[in-house]
Amino acid sequence: MEGYDLIGDVHGCGATLAALLERLGYHQRGGVYRHPRRKVIFLGDLIDRGPRIRLAVSIARRMVEEGEALIVMGNHEINALAYHHRAPAALGREWLREHTPRHNRIVRETLEQYRDHPQEWDETLAWFLDIPLFLECDGLRVVHACWDQARIDELRRSHPEGRIDLDFLAAAVCHGTREFEILDRLTRGSHITLPEGVQIHSGDGFTRRSFRTHFWARRPRTWGDVVFQPDNLPGELERRPLSAAESACLTHYGPEQPPLFIGHYWCEGIPALPAPNIACLDYSAVKFGRLVAYRWSGETRLDANRFVWVRVPREERARPAPWEIDVD
Repeated sequence: MEGYDLIGDVHGCGATLAALLERLGYHQRGGVYRHPRRKVIFLGDLIDRGPRIRLAVSIARRMVEEGEALIVMGNHEINALAYHHRAPAALGREWLREHTPRHNRIVRETLEQYRDHPQEWDETLAWFLDIPLFLECDGLRVVHACWDQARIDELRRSHPEGRIDLDFLAAAVCHGTREFEILDRLTRGSHITLPEGVQIHSGDGFTRRSFRTHFWARRPRTWGDVVFQPDNLPGELERRPLSAAESACLTHYGPEQPPLFIGHYWCEGIPALPAPNIACLDYSAVKFGRLVAYRWSGETRLDANRFVWVRVPREERARPAPWEIDVD
């Protein structure tokens, strides 16, 4: 095998995923996309928001089950599992992820597209639960949002293969638990809370009271040194010094560590490397950005020329995909 093709957050852009696989040299045989010398690694967040969620899930699942791909869990798969499983009575609520207007909105497209396929949705949820939170193989590392070695080591002690179960998920919905800290860091990354009364109104229509941070700055001093999201910080907050408590909560992934691939962060523009050994592959596909892959062939220093992408057309929602496979 020559190497892996790592693919960022698909978010239901199933037709574009098929186009990207074709561009990478994968072709359908027996209903599964295959390459004679390479395999895919999906970085999670297959579902929500996009126009062909079932197609995206079906392509990825069939490839994984046939040994043509690997995958890690994204926060949207975690959200779906928690949304659809009832909470223990001790939690005092009906669902692990409460059915609030915000949560309903995030999962709405997924539920709509699976509405007439309830058995397929149940099988999809069962498959989600079998997806690991991280991968470390053949000289590379993969996680959806943040490689936190201490939390990964802690998870390995109880779940050696990185796969969680419903008991872990139930504990993870409670802030402050060990399970919450592991799941939140690996699938959502680290965050810093904005000052009282300050909010960010994101382009996706959500209001946020914290911002996403990265984990490769060697000695960050200000909020601007670690912010990693498309939305700018309000006012002069990029110059605000990191407090001791904020610095203590940040993870650092050093340049001497193995190549790491992440998604999650809604990057924009032409794909670029934030660090010589780190590639983020989420380029806002479902916002009509790019669905991005990185063709890794064993190199320890990553190369921006190895990015491959397909732009997501605005008309995808309306047009049929000629290569669309049967997902029933």
